[in-house]
Parts: sequence; C-alpha cells; structure tokens
Amino acid sequence: MSRRITIHHRIASGLSLVLVLLVASATAWAQQNTSTGTGGAKPLEGSRWRAIELAGKPTPARIPENEAYLEFQPGGRLSGSDGCNRVTGSYQLKGDRVTFGQMASTLMACLDTTTEAPFRDALKNATRMTIADDRLELFDASGAKLAVFTTGPPPPSASAELVGTSWQLVQFQSMDDSVPVLTPDDGAKYTIEFGDGGKLTARIDCNRGVGTWKSSGPSQIEFGPLALTRAQCPPGSLHDQIARQWPFIRSYVMREGHLFLALMADGGIYEFAPIGKAKPSPEKK
Repeated sequence: MSRRITIHHRIASGLSLVLVLLVASATAWAQQNTSTGTGGAKPLEGSRWRAIELAGKPTPARIPENEAYLEFQPGGRLSGSDGCNRVTGSYQLKGDRVTFGQMASTLMACLDTTTEAPFRDALKNATRMTIADDRLELFDASGAKLAVFTTGPPPPSASAELVGTSWQLVQFQSMDDSVPVLTPDDGAKYTIEFGDGGKLTARIDCNRGVGTWKSSGPSQIEFGPLALTRAQCPPGSLHDQIARQWPFIRSYVMREGHLFLALMADGGIYEFAPIGKAKPSPEKK
C-alpha cells in the first residue's frame, strides 16, 4: 500500500513554537561561532543573568521553565526569556550606556505572566547598565531602577526528563513560511526512544536504527551517527530528509507535552508527540 505524505499550508500554525526553537537554535549556533563583541560588551559575552527584581518587585520563586533571564552572546547579540516567551535581539554597550534593539519573541499564551511586561519594559527603556560582582542593574533615563539580575549557572537541564521517553512524529515545519508543512501519513512510522547513557533507538519509516544523543546545556541537543537498516522506503517517505538532517539537530524544547527538535541555522523544526498521543500542539488564538 502506498504511503502518502499530506502537504498543506498552515502559515499561522505553530508560529510561536517555531520562534521558541529558532531562538534556541540560534543561541546554540552562535555559541559555536567566533565573532567580535560590541564596544564594552565583550566582558558580558557568554554570561547568563537571572532576573530577581522587576519594576521594584521581587520575581516569583525560581521555576526553571518560567525563569526570566538574559544571555549575552558574541557580536552584540542576546537571548533569554521574559518568564513566558523566549526573546532574542541585539544590544550595544558603551561604558555604562546601554541600548537594547527591538526584540523578537515567541507568542505563547502562559498562565503566569507576572514577569512578562516588566521584563520587556526594562529592555525597552533601559539606558544605563551597572555590574557589581554578581549583580546587574538596568536604569532608565531618569535614573529609575528597572530591573535587577544576578549571575549564576542555569537551572538543571531538563534533558534528564527525556530519558525513558518515546515520541512519534507529528509534522515538520520549515522556517520559511512559503514552504508547506510536512505531515506523515502515520506518525508511528517515525519514532525516537531516548534511553539512558546517551543511547537511543529510532524508526524512520521503513528503517530502524540505534544511535546516541547528548545535551550540553539548556535547550541544546545533538545526535550522533544513526546506524540504520537499509530498506528502500516508498516514494513520498520522509526517510531521506530526516536521515540527511539528523546530524544537524541542535536544540529542543518541550511545550504542551510535545517535543520540538530544531535544526541548526534556523533550518526547520520537527514536532513530536508522546507515542499514543500524536495530536497537533495547541495554538494561540
């Protein structure tokens, strides 16, 4: 029986989750490339700062998935989260004078938005930055304090949560809206099972294989070479695309119970659901 791949346009679908993963993928990719910092920003490169006070109020108790933070990267770039959505953008620092460029953001609807507005306001209105020991503060033009951050390691990686889980493909979405979303005729033909010790098993349509995986930081993931059987899958299969792109997956995110794997350099996103629950992820309306 022939297998069909249903190709259809869903321009609005998955936009927020696409941006989540594009931000994570861009972060991982930027950290692997060397570039020159902007002015006095060089000492900030590679540092991570967690918000502990916004608009004069302490931030909520630390919950890894809802943490508001900033990560400064080479080339005057930064990424982070407002506690709900991931953000990415640019900054310029000359002495203690700082300017944050327009931020790109995901569009997730979150239950707790306590930090979202004050975090964004701080970046929008900040004109001065001070750093003393493990404390970073942002001020507006009038001298009012907008935000206080503290440095330190990120929360424990959620990668341990992948161990023992099994997933089946829901769809592939390119970063280019002009490229249609690819949906398999049967997601159960495309599966990943994460084992302990960095081992995994996979099925890619008519072939099965074993391989390895590792996570070197929050939202980062890499797959080792996949040893697959060599059956010839029928026309319309996603086999060749997935096998070709497998080594270039660089980041992941878990949202609404689904797993999203992003290719490096914003190449696209694979969405997986827990085996037996393969329904498209909820969309923001």
